[in-house]
Amino acid sequence: MPEGHTLHRLAREHRHRFVGAPVRVSSPQGRFEAGAAAVDGRTLERSEANGKHLLLHFDGGRTVHVHLGLYGRFDFASTPLADPVGQVRMRMIGAASGADLRGPTACDIYDATQIAALEARLGPDPLRADADPDRAWQRISRSRTPIGALLLDQSVLAGVGNVYRAEVLFRHGIHPDRPGRHVGRADWDAMWTDLVALMAVGVDAGVMHVVRPEHDHGAPSYAPDRPRTYVYRRTGSACRICGTPIAHTVMKGRNLFWCPGCQPD
Repeated sequence: MPEGHTLHRLAREHRHRFVGAPVRVSSPQGRFEAGAAAVDGRTLERSEANGKHLLLHFDGGRTVHVHLGLYGRFDFASTPLADPVGQVRMRMIGAASGADLRGPTACDIYDATQIAALEARLGPDPLRADADPDRAWQRISRSRTPIGALLLDQSVLAGVGNVYRAEVLFRHGIHPDRPGRHVGRADWDAMWTDLVALMAVGVDAGVMHVVRPEHDHGAPSYAPDRPRTYVYRRTGSACRICGTPIAHTVMKGRNLFWCPGCQPD
């Protein structure tokens, strides 16, 4: 599932291509036909991301809410666009650019009440200027739940996914099984600051860079088109710092990776 930096990057792309002008909106697939009709021809005033949710705000108080889920993606192209290929849930066409949305978990129209409800159920997003890390700390500091699970709970912290979860815990030497209430405030503040910086790099570069420059050598990444990681998808490989084999388990249905040497229990 795309992590939060991907949604912020998409929000930025929509700002660059469409904001400030009317757009034509349709649903070639037909599953978003009524929603598309509600915003077709309206001006896209603003685009933003909150956690793993994309919000496209049109004039007249209508907002398109998108959650990509596991399979959703946007494809951008210059106009004129070719005929739709495959199951295009939503097509947006501006003066010079178009975008096709395929396979999202959600694509629907939100009103102000629904947007407020979404914001209320999400934790702070490290990529938003209005984020308050103390909101997450209040939940973490009182919880017996392992920090490895809390970091993926979108009601605690919005936008962090499996890669950032594993890597930030490694970078701060914290075992994923440590209960939230046993994570010190200094450790939390350091992790939050690190997430803000790492995820901003993801927005700018389009890929996640989580390995510090002095460690960015040696064993290649887990996939040819990905930067190196410290622990993510490196089960059994030697830790880049201490040489201990990277461990793997499943926590709340998600694969989890850590270094037993650098992240002692």
